[in-house]
Formats: sequence, structure tokens, C-alpha cells
Amino acid sequence: MYFLSNTLQSLTKRKRNYKVGFIVIGAQKSGTTALDHYLRLHPDICMAYKKEVHYFDNNKYFLNNNPDYSKYHSFFNPNHKHKILGESTPIYMYWNKAIQRIHAYNPYIKLIAILRNPIKRAFSHWNMERDRNREDRSFLEAIIDEDSKINSYDHIQHKTFSYLERGFYSSQIQKIYKFFQEDQLMLIRNKSLRENPNQVLDAIAKFLSISSFSSVDNIDIHSRHYTRKMNDKELNFLKSFYEEEFNSLEELVDWNIASWKE
Repeated sequence: MYFLSNTLQSLTKRKRNYKVGFIVIGAQKSGTTALDHYLRLHPDICMAYKKEVHYFDNNKYFLNNNPDYSKYHSFFNPNHKHKILGESTPIYMYWNKAIQRIHAYNPYIKLIAILRNPIKRAFSHWNMERDRNREDRSFLEAIIDEDSKINSYDHIQHKTFSYLERGFYSSQIQKIYKFFQEDQLMLIRNKSLRENPNQVLDAIAKFLSISSFSSVDNIDIHSRHYTRKMNDKELNFLKSFYEEEFNSLEELVDWNIASWKE
């Protein structure tokens, strides 16, 4: 892992020599904003000046396979007290090229992912896009439409209308393991972060080899009041859609996710 040197003499020199040591890579609508908030409270951590830098999923930075990492580093403003730099961009876990690009940047980086029941994640995602006036389809229409395209020969990833595909956690984790060792990835249950944030932060401190976090109060950021609940037709569709994914994920990460299937 790359740490910021305390002996660097100037900000300019620091910006030439550091590398980001960890990234919260996903999953979207799973609690990454709350975690980003908690991480900013730790004196050893320099977070990017904004959440969701969107560097490794942006093709303009990787033209001719010659990225200028100074553009990435411009999102950080470390001081002599910081020991590690990090950022949170939850699309990285889902976006095909992002993980390989991250590995090319820093093969020793640590990755953190929060996993939420993909059924609830998809509904939350749809509600967000509807609130932003980017989605005018019903939830059922949107997921049926996406389902019809996922396995088509000309399918391409979509950053907005990816309610179902972002929930394929097992394939995303397997992709990460092609480039990184298992001990470089920390998986967190969304429920654990919501109900026991201090316990999760203790584990993150050990994972990042930094001092313990001060106790935090549970926060709820960006939660939305849904105008309606998911109906039985939508719920049954998603249970059937994710049945194989649930089995694959349980086997891969050795989690009991029976509650996700209820």
C-alpha cells in the first residue's frame, strides 16, 4: 500500500510522489455516501475533494492507453498529517474497464465494496433516476426492457439504465480477483454499515492499517421517500431474475443471504 510520506517538503512535491491507497468502488445505492462521510472524519485519511471522481470510468483520461495521472491527483489536497489517500466512486465495481485501469495505476491498492440486496438496490436506483427526471418508464417496464437487452449480441453497458446489471455482484467480484488478491478487497454488508457503523469502521481501520476511528453517530444520507412500495409482480420478477446470482454470490463470498431471497 502506498502511504503519503511525512518528509515531503511541499504540496507540489507531494503531488508528484503519492498514489491513492484505497477506493470505495461500489455498489451504487448501497451506502457509499454514508461511508464516504465517515471516512472524511478520520485524521489519517485524505479523501478526494468530492465524492465520485469518475476517473477510471472516463475514457477521455485513457486515450492511447497513456493516462495522465496528474489529473487524477488534482482531486486531492493532502497535508503532512495524512497517511493514506482515498476516494469513493461506486460505478468502478460495475464498469468493465475500471478495475483493470485501477490495477495499472496501483496494483497494491485496497478496494472496498458495500453490497446491498440487488432487488432493493435496483428499486432505489430506479427511484433516483425518476426523481432526477431521467426515467419516465414504470419500474416494471424498465426492468423488463433491460432484461430483454442484457444477453443481446450488441449489448453495451449503460451508466444510467443499469438497474439489473449492477446487481451481478458475483461476476464483478470475480473480475476484481483477476487483477487483485483477495486480501485487497473488503466486502461490507449494507445492513452492517447501517446498523453497526462503528464496528464496520473498526474493520476498515485494520484493513487500511491506520489508527482507529473515533466513535460516529449513525447517519442516513440520500435516502429517498418512495411514493409506493415494490409490488408483488415486480418483486417476483426480481427474485426469479436474481436466483442464480444469489446462489453464486453465497458460494463465492461465503455469506448467508437468505433474507435477500424472502
